[in-house]
Amino acid sequence: MTQQQYEDLCREIWHHNRLYYIEHQPAISDEEYDALFKRLEYMEASHPEWITAASPSQRVNESLTTGFKTVTHQTPMLSLANSYSKEEIEDFIKRIQKLVDKKQFAFSAELKMDGIAISATFEKGVFTRGVTRGDGKQGDDITTNMRTIAALPLQLSGKEVPDFLEVRGEVFMPRLVFTELNEQKLQDGEPLWANPRNAAAGSLKLLDPQTVADRKLAIVFYGVAEESSATVTKQSEVIPFLRSVGLPTLDYHAYCHHLEDIWQFAEKIRAIRLSLPYDIDGIVIKLDDFKDQRRLGVTGKNPRWAIAYKFAAEQAVTRIVLITVQVGRTGILTPVAELEPVFLAGSTIARATLHNEEEIQRKDIRVGDFATIEKGGDVIPKVVSVDLSRRSQESIAWEMPKECPACGTPVVRMLGEVAVRCPNESLCPEQQIRRLAYFAGKQAMDINHMGEKVVIQLFQKGFVKSPSDIFALTETQVAQLSGFKAKSIHNLLSSIEQAKEVSLERFIMALGIKYVGTGTAELLAARAGSVEALMQMSEGELMKIEGVGEKVAQAVVEYFATEQHRQEVFRLLELGVKPRTRQVQIFTDHVFQGRIFVLTGSLEHYTRQGASSLIKERGGKVSDSVSKKTDYVLVGADPGSKLDKARSLGITVLSEEDFTALLA
Repeated sequence: MTQQQYEDLCREIWHHNRLYYIEHQPAISDEEYDALFKRLEYMEASHPEWITAASPSQRVNESLTTGFKTVTHQTPMLSLANSYSKEEIEDFIKRIQKLVDKKQFAFSAELKMDGIAISATFEKGVFTRGVTRGDGKQGDDITTNMRTIAALPLQLSGKEVPDFLEVRGEVFMPRLVFTELNEQKLQDGEPLWANPRNAAAGSLKLLDPQTVADRKLAIVFYGVAEESSATVTKQSEVIPFLRSVGLPTLDYHAYCHHLEDIWQFAEKIRAIRLSLPYDIDGIVIKLDDFKDQRRLGVTGKNPRWAIAYKFAAEQAVTRIVLITVQVGRTGILTPVAELEPVFLAGSTIARATLHNEEEIQRKDIRVGDFATIEKGGDVIPKVVSVDLSRRSQESIAWEMPKECPACGTPVVRMLGEVAVRCPNESLCPEQQIRRLAYFAGKQAMDINHMGEKVVIQLFQKGFVKSPSDIFALTETQVAQLSGFKAKSIHNLLSSIEQAKEVSLERFIMALGIKYVGTGTAELLAARAGSVEALMQMSEGELMKIEGVGEKVAQAVVEYFATEQHRQEVFRLLELGVKPRTRQVQIFTDHVFQGRIFVLTGSLEHYTRQGASSLIKERGGKVSDSVSKKTDYVLVGADPGSKLDKARSLGITVLSEEDFTALLA
């Protein structure tokens, strides 16, 4: 083993990172990549003196302890003036013509990402600093947190990497990740994020880089700072240059000469906006030639040579009938607006989250108000504002109840928290029901025919108070449920019996341990091997697991230190639940090897997660969005716009039957 071999291995891993995250054309399987990474870790353990900041292992370093340093931008990060109509874009073009005294210009049009603007610096190809935009002149040094973003190369590649390069881009949270994490927060009884941008911004401010890594943030680049602009002379050259050195960019951009060119691009993007895997709120129009940009300069905090055209969010106005309060499985109280049903962005909306009491007070939301509703991130309905001119004189301000609406226990607000919580963990019926529904849900034990309505009936009849009671249910008890006949009784009891054979990671998820999500449960299962072993592991042993931090380790130890929790686990095992580590069959030379799949619609014979696992085991990859690089689109019932895009691109579309045949 030589240092040269170590450096060659680093380059090989970065090469595969680029193929996976930038080119979307992986050349090796996940297992082969993991083997390379383990070899790297072995080399670095043997020769720590070889490790540099450019090593692929250096994504997550030590936690920050004193917050973020303030950094001055060498070139200010300017914000853009906004426009909202075709006429305003035309006025922008006329201003440029007047200022430069030219009639013909070329423009570069790009997507306007709804994320967090950042600057990244590379010295001799190595990532050395990441900074937020801040006020444009100064920002926060978030280098440590940016290192956790898998799509950000810590070492540039290509033939023309300059000695110094400062690039501008956007950190964002993909929609699918946002939805999954918000679903987890809902199950955990935690306040929901309003939109992916808020989620990304909050994640970058965390002091624990491992937690940032768990948020699965993404990044794209679209510009170079003035100090680095010698490498390119036009904005239209920027994207090809950034790609040539291995930086991720967006696929959609246009080279325009006239207003109609720009407008055609804007309308095209507006039409596909909802099908994109990330949030955008418009397009950006930039004068293409850097010489013309410099001639025009800036006014205040905005460049004269660029403007943003922002799409209007889809909104509707309806009346707030009632404000109710939901109690999550961890006791957090979440206010919800009950609405007169209104159609918005493809679906009928009857409820909208109000997040927390502070949000209600800030917007002064009251029962009876006429409210403007929009889908936050085009996903979660939210109240944007209320019409004060239509408010009744008898209207009164809403207040969070002083007692839990489910059990009457006085609520508490922990120091430094916005959330209000019911502390009656063991006896609050709403918390118990939510925990039972979570236990039986798809991410956990996945018990078919046992949705929330069934759980509520079982709980109210006193048949199920704890998860282990589910596996002690009798036919006589189930027969007493409303609407249950012979077939439905058989289906539920059969599903419960089948659920006894469960993977260890799903069993760990089902326990509802604080801070333990799907990825962490898989790490714990892989290391422990059995739930009995996990129950005995110390905090120190847990923290030795790659990807498990101090907060998670403490939560696991505290959970199993509680006698009630231990007895519940033992009873589950006694009743026949058999959590086992999943033996993954690795296939070589399979037809899926190196192929990229996109899944859309509801599958009848597979869960989305199950189908994805089968693809990955055979060397394939699963992507969130359809592109020219997609090989197959697996289609279930009620597919979305991904099917239309696949057909337009000539991509192979698979039915479930086709998929099953290819598996063999």
